[in-house]
Amino acid sequence: MTSSQFSSADGDDQPSRLPAGRKAELAAHVAEAGQVTVAALAARFGVSADTIRRDLDQLDVDGVLIRTHGGAVSSSVMSSIEKKLDVRMRLQTSAKERIGALAAGLVENGSVIMINAGTTTLAVVRHLRNHRELTVATNNLRIPTEISPDVCRDLYLFGGAVRLSGQSTIGPVGFQFAGGGNDLELRCDLALISVGAVSAESGYSTSNLAEAVMMSEMISRASRVAILADSSKFGRQLFAQVAELGRADYFVTDSAPPEDLANALRKNNVTVLVPTSRETE
Repeated sequence: MTSSQFSSADGDDQPSRLPAGRKAELAAHVAEAGQVTVAALAARFGVSADTIRRDLDQLDVDGVLIRTHGGAVSSSVMSSIEKKLDVRMRLQTSAKERIGALAAGLVENGSVIMINAGTTTLAVVRHLRNHRELTVATNNLRIPTEISPDVCRDLYLFGGAVRLSGQSTIGPVGFQFAGGGNDLELRCDLALISVGAVSAESGYSTSNLAEAVMMSEMISRASRVAILADSSKFGRQLFAQVAELGRADYFVTDSAPPEDLANALRKNNVTVLVPTSRETE
């Protein structure tokens, strides 16, 4: 299809065609190309860059593609590679906010919590604004800038290698006495762990081996464990297992799991938390 066939309804000097038609063609092209720039799309479809930006913004809101700086990326492409944090923050945003609100309700004032890296756990932090006197330990480098000083009594960052794509550290879940020596024994009241996949057969998993080890260690130090995952993670299995299903006390998600997963969680005495109809409005 040539550029002369696309709409001038947005003020571009082209023959008439409904903007919806252009958006459909644009979405199909992004899906085929995988990754595109605004400039390339404007040239291909014979419309202005501002028009393309508006179309991409709307398609991003509709969940058709992922809007990035200067262009867009196909959702299908992003699902098959490790995503940078700024892109992952654009995925399943409303689901993550619902999960974050529910998980924040498990946190008691004055308690000690461990939180792993990820965009879903960042959503939890945004819903802790009315909490007080929390001690927070995390490998999530974004949390210090996201959490209010009014919320925290103390905030600790685990050390290790920095994963720039995920804005996180990977290393031991522990701290040493000044001057060296043995690690301090750490315990927490609640571990909030977001995972990349959950299935009835393989439990909770993620794509990075070192990250899985760290998440598993956080779980081992917790009196209670809440696993967080949106419904796009159901029935999937990634490279490294974090824990078996029964290791969690709570599974917090945005919609009811499919029957096989729901039955497996029930058999393992895991409490499933999903938003009520009022919370999803």
